[in-house]
Formats: sequence, C-alpha cells, structure tokens
Amino acid sequence: MLLHIIARGKIARSPEAELVDRYAKRLTWPFRHTELPDVGGRVPPVAHTPVREVLLDERGKLLSSEAFAELLSRWRDEGVREARFLIGAADGHGDAARGQADLLLGFGAMTWPHLMVRAMLAEQLWRATSILAGHPYHRAG
Repeated sequence: MLLHIIARGKIARSPEAELVDRYAKRLTWPFRHTELPDVGGRVPPVAHTPVREVLLDERGKLLSSEAFAELLSRWRDEGVREARFLIGAADGHGDAARGQADLLLGFGAMTWPHLMVRAMLAEQLWRATSILAGHPYHRAG
C-alpha cells in the first residue's frame, strides 16, 4: 500500500525536511511526498484504487501508535492500494473536504505548524510500519 503525504506549502531545506527524508528512507512500504502551493494547485489524481483519504486536523480523532498501525494493517489487508494523508495550509481544510474524508486524524488539541506535522506524520508512518514488522523501534508501555 502506498503511503502518500500531500501537503500545502513548501518544506524547502529545513530541519523538518531532513526529518521527513530520514523517516521516508526507513520506510519499507511505498512512499510518496507531494507538495502543493498554499493556495490553488490540484491534489494529484488517484493512481491506485481503492484509496483512503486521511485529513490531518486539530479536531481529528486521536489514535495511539498501535491503533494507527492496526488501521494501516486493516486497510492493507482489505486491499487498499493508497492511503493519502492531506495536510492543509494555515487555515486547514474546508468543511466539504472534511465531510468526504475517510478519517480526520489529530495529533492533539494543540495547533501544530504544517512543517512539524509532516515530520511527525512521517515518523508515525515509520513507527506504524515498524510495529507491523515486529521491529523493536516502538517501545510500548
């Protein structure tokens, strides 16, 4: 299953970009990172179906790393070919996008800068896939 981060704004050369790259290189699952302008631009068309769309949102569901891994595992086992993780610009996502998403995912009640969210999401994708692979990276409890 392709893990695809689609984010508004440019990450450029930054510590956050280094973190995204670090975790992307560790992933054994297919991975793609797409950047869109803050305003305008089009989300790439779906290349693989079925697809699940996850919007990162401060009001989204809070999942433990284990629950996130279980969700990815279930989607993979159900034949989902792409999981898209959309990170909005400063104003987040509109109501229409929220209503169409398969999941609204939150990283807590605080508002996070979108560059940090990319790095945290990349790490959580690595963590989830390492949990599923039985890798010792994640230390629960």
